[in-house]
Amino acid sequence: MQYVVYYRPHPKAHTVPSSIDFSSSQRQAHRQFETVAMGRVIRNQRKGRGSIFTAHTRLNKAPAQFRTLDFAERHGYTRGVVKEIIHDAGRGAPLAKVQFRHPYKFKMVTETFIANEGMYTGQFIYAGKNAALTIGNILPLASLPEGTVISNVEEKSGDRGALGRTSGNYVTVIGHNPEDGKTRIKLPSGAKKVVKNTARGMVGIVAGGGRTDKPLLKASRAKHKFAVKRNSWPKTRGVAMNPVDHPHGGGNHQHIGKASTISRYATQGQKAGLIAARRTGLLRGTQKIKD
Repeated sequence: MQYVVYYRPHPKAHTVPSSIDFSSSQRQAHRQFETVAMGRVIRNQRKGRGSIFTAHTRLNKAPAQFRTLDFAERHGYTRGVVKEIIHDAGRGAPLAKVQFRHPYKFKMVTETFIANEGMYTGQFIYAGKNAALTIGNILPLASLPEGTVISNVEEKSGDRGALGRTSGNYVTVIGHNPEDGKTRIKLPSGAKKVVKNTARGMVGIVAGGGRTDKPLLKASRAKHKFAVKRNSWPKTRGVAMNPVDHPHGGGNHQHIGKASTISRYATQGQKAGLIAARRTGLLRGTQKIKD
């Protein structure tokens, strides 16, 4: 029988010897516990677990969307007037404040639309099935001829606008299929999409085109640009960090040191790099887009 004697700290000034009897299995486990150091969760993995969500919408004027689809738009049209065109923080395109008469009450309602090129204050905006085909009017896709350029198109009928909303962007009507009530459209990315022909769109191109042609030139402009968007600037590369900050950090030179692809089933903090990538590297050759 062997005895291990050790001194443990005591609240008083002197130390008190004590002895514990260890069996062979307990001794082995005790040694392993002493030799294995506690791990540390690196900073990026702690951030990956998330925190309290805070919305970056403090300076936003209003949600930019169509008026709620009602009887007047489905069977005729309703008229509004552009009261003012305003700037919205964090958005490249201007907004238009359009005033409509309330469908059921004796009062006026102000809606906020994404402004199209050519819109002006005092302009009449018509929304509905029988509205004219002029810039700023809102019509269902079934009422638009092929080749019409529109913006802020609904993905589902009544969702108040989802496609082609960025400055300078537009959606093109390709063709209609009246038998199943579907319309084929071309998105700003070049992709084709089929939506219901009852979905609405605003005639024209979103204002603010060419915004990205002017370079930012200095860091302070980028700072103010992203300050009203999300906490995504500046972006430090993971290989430039220390090992405690990022899975790619550390080393005598800047290198990832492991495969840059990571499983989609990895824990939150591990998801750094190319997450669930089907392929990596440069795209070679031409890309075929289905008509």
